[in-house]
Amino acid sequence: MTKATNKKGVTLVELLIVVLILAALSAIAIPRISQSATSAKEKACKTNVSILNTAIELYNADNGVYPANLTTVTSNTNLFPDGAPICPLTDAVYPNTLVNNRTDDSGHSH
Repeated sequence: MTKATNKKGVTLVELLIVVLILAALSAIAIPRISQSATSAKEKACKTNVSILNTAIELYNADNGVYPANLTTVTSNTNLFPDGAPICPLTDAVYPNTLVNNRTDDSGHSH
């Protein structure tokens, strides 16, 4: 009589192959995900600057003069009910200085 042997389980070689495949996929995916996050932060920063500059123009339209600094605009709770926007790249408020009646974003890397 011959014995029928049922192999139930995974060999060490099969397990190592699966681990190597997962490591290779991770090496490809993680840098791309990180790059996407940085790109999204840059776009959010540009959007914030655009919103701030629009608020400056609205201030000028309402008052007939440009604000002396950015705080004059960002302290308006009708325009910014949650306070001044924060730059997602630096996690800081935008510089208070205006250059040519625009938000000074020269300290930001876009």
